[in-house]
Amino acid sequence: MEATQARNNHLGRWLDRCIDCWATLTCWAWFIFGYFLFFSWRYGAAAFSAKQQARFQEITNQFYKIFFKIVRVTAPGHRILIDDEVAAIRSAVIVCNHLSYLDPLLMIALFQHHKTIVKSRFFGMPIFGWIMRKSGYLPATSEGRFSNMMIEQMEQMPAFLASGGNLFVFPEGTRSRDGKLGPLNRGAFKIARMCRAPIYVLQIQNTDKLFTPGRFLFNTRIKNTISVKIIDRIRPDYGHDRPSAAQLEQRVQQAYARMEA
Repeated sequence: MEATQARNNHLGRWLDRCIDCWATLTCWAWFIFGYFLFFSWRYGAAAFSAKQQARFQEITNQFYKIFFKIVRVTAPGHRILIDDEVAAIRSAVIVCNHLSYLDPLLMIALFQHHKTIVKSRFFGMPIFGWIMRKSGYLPATSEGRFSNMMIEQMEQMPAFLASGGNLFVFPEGTRSRDGKLGPLNRGAFKIARMCRAPIYVLQIQNTDKLFTPGRFLFNTRIKNTISVKIIDRIRPDYGHDRPSAAQLEQRVQQAYARMEA
């Protein structure tokens, strides 16, 4: 009896792993076949557009919307719940906690006109780096060959935010391995202060349950709810009481601390 139960458990784990493998490969295949079959020509045409950055952002937004539709089909146990207020955010600096590689993809899928800060080494990647440059993404460092890129993007940022675009940033700079907020980089708060923009503080939950750091396969055979919600809105009166970047950072830390309490 025990031997039969052990064999059944082993078979169940093997089947789960096969399903996880199929779902993972299906989702990641979209990045290759989806791009070359359906999106490469759209990016090519956008490169000649008068509104190049906006077109690249819109196309990338559509690409990742389809990606998450595939995720919903291949991992039906995972629900994705987005507060209506989140999708309606405009002209803001958005800061988020960071649990999984899925987090930036989810943010891109949420906001049609968006920019973000990306690790500088990604700008050297074929195709991917080209799309990021054309989309107006910011490198994480302003040193060396990235100095001109950073200066150009910072000069454009006030107009970009004023036109309804959003800058989303993961100020921890890396994924959390225990779900708790790590030390924050003040770059996003300096940009918000410079552009006199409001800051929306978002909490992402449970993306790591689907795609766990350090694991290649998606966890598709569990019940889970991925959610994104606003936990604070910081709208300083920049004309009369202009807070420092340190004060803005402290306000964000307090918002996350309330959620962890």
